[in-house]
Amino acid sequence: MEIVKEIYNLTKEFPKEERYLLKAQMIRSAISIPSNIAEGTGRKSRKDFSRFLEISLGSCFELKTQLIIAKWNISSNKKNMTALTQLVQEEQKMLRSFIKRLIPKEKLETNN
Repeated sequence: MEIVKEIYNLTKEFPKEERYLLKAQMIRSAISIPSNIAEGTGRKSRKDFSRFLEISLGSCFELKTQLIIAKWNISSNKKNMTALTQLVQEEQKMLRSFIKRLIPKEKLETNN
């Protein structure tokens, strides 16, 4: 949720021409992270929950890429973009760890 808040704050200062391009995409990616975690929490099996965590992880990678693009193309708030990128990377680590603990790799391989 912290990432969502920070993305909204960061993108408020984006140029007008980015409103419907990068800004909108970054907000969607950021919102997708906690939304998929929440949706997965309501699933009945660990495998289903893990699938939603993986979708959330994918959104983290998407957002990280968008932050890099923003850093290249938007001159303001490069320091905030770097800090946010680090926050997203930390979220990626936590999600990976959670997925591994939720369903060990060997269990996933035998279920396929």
